[in-house]
Amino acid sequence: MPDTPTVVATPRSRVRVPLRFQDGYEADAELVTFHGLADGQEHVAVVLGEPGPVPLVRLHSECLTGDVFGSARCDCGPQLREAVERIADRGGVLLYLRQEGRGIGLYNKLDAYALQDEGLDTYEANAALGLPEDARDYTAAAQMLRALGIGELDLLSNNPDKADQLRALGVDVRDRIPTGVFTTAHNVRYLRAKVLQTQHTLPLAALTELSAG
Repeated sequence: MPDTPTVVATPRSRVRVPLRFQDGYEADAELVTFHGLADGQEHVAVVLGEPGPVPLVRLHSECLTGDVFGSARCDCGPQLREAVERIADRGGVLLYLRQEGRGIGLYNKLDAYALQDEGLDTYEANAALGLPEDARDYTAAAQMLRALGIGELDLLSNNPDKADQLRALGVDVRDRIPTGVFTTAHNVRYLRAKVLQTQHTLPLAALTELSAG
């Protein structure tokens, strides 16, 4: 588990960007960049609505295949779309983190996809490549939140590790709020593996039934 970051990150720039999604949903956002992030990556905070004392926050790991190309092999694109609307309605921040493939990178993720086509689940495929099941560290996320003046939040996530890491980094996670369940014929085994391997908050019985079907 990461230690509380000692280096202070500071906002670098702020710019207003109108967002528009393929289904027609629109939202106004402020994108914030930072100096001094622990991992040196170009993470971005997307501020939506009017954040209150306890804003709604999502840590969203970059997924080129899902977020941009609409891949049905994961649920990342629909989760991103849902998160923007829910955060805009309540007020809060989406941290868009450059952590492709749970931190292993795009090429390795695509290599893992090839192994999944041979029958391995998403975590087994990473292990077969000699990679960690989940390489993500949220130290930079905690720095970004502090730079934005956020010390307490509600976390929009199905992943308990995100809340655990933030708490260990000194961020007060008041509540973890599950996202929706976005199943396709191509991602049911992936979602089921998330429940079994990393205790994501998803309906295991329904996913098992769909996977068997």
